[in-house]
Amino acid sequence: MTLLPKDMNDQVIPALRLKTDAAHQISVSDTAAVNSTAFETDTQIISLYADVPVYIKFGVSDTVTATTADHYFPAGVYYDLSIGGGAAGQFSHVSVLRVSDNGTLYISEKN
Repeated sequence: MTLLPKDMNDQVIPALRLKTDAAHQISVSDTAAVNSTAFETDTQIISLYADVPVYIKFGVSDTVTATTADHYFPAGVYYDLSIGGGAAGQFSHVSVLRVSDNGTLYISEKN
């Protein structure tokens, strides 16, 4: 028996909890910015929410820099993403760049 939610095929949907002291905010502007604290080494999933449209790029150091050629992430969407782990390695940082307006990218680490 499980208390986890199930999909239409009665398969368990993994549910993750928010990690304590693992929330990040990045101010979004016309200059690429990156999270100042690396994601914890055991974090494999993060949730993103941006209040303005942004471009995002993941990397393994605080030197990663988003550009307009990187992934577009829309405003007002709460989205879970894998940042790796195990043999695949793990991203430790995300860089963000505004599309047009300044705002904030909110990041929550989960486990």
